[in-house]
Amino acid sequence: MEQESATIAAGHFANGCNCSQAVLASFAQRLGLDTPTAIRLATGFGVGMARGGACGAVTGAVMVLGLAGGGGGPGGAAAKTATYARVQEFYDQFIDRHGTIICRDLLGVDPSTPQGLEQARREQRFQTVCTKFVADAASLVETMLQPGN
Repeated sequence: MEQESATIAAGHFANGCNCSQAVLASFAQRLGLDTPTAIRLATGFGVGMARGGACGAVTGAVMVLGLAGGGGGPGGAAAKTATYARVQEFYDQFIDRHGTIICRDLLGVDPSTPQGLEQARREQRFQTVCTKFVADAASLVETMLQPGN
């Protein structure tokens, strides 16, 4: 299943979703969210929240973890605490694999500047570099969502 989620997320990415959309969309229906809504919801999180900050694949994964176990409002403290711990675990694992969760550092250019964005597009970094991050984020989340984890 882990590989399947990675393949689905990479497919969404290859078909025009941004990194965050691809990860969230790959889990959306399973977690009670329709795919078009997931894609709209995650739009602003791509390319490091459009500023080169936290990687969109990472923010997509955080949204999945929130859908899977989050809670809120009165009586939601335990669910929030558990979700925060899972998010931290995800960060730790992603950083172990890639050294950072920051988009501009992962890409090797700053996509928040016109020059950096143009360079990333010209060198096809989104396609050649980001696909791995999308697949890895989905794979890590899939593993975390398995019973017993």
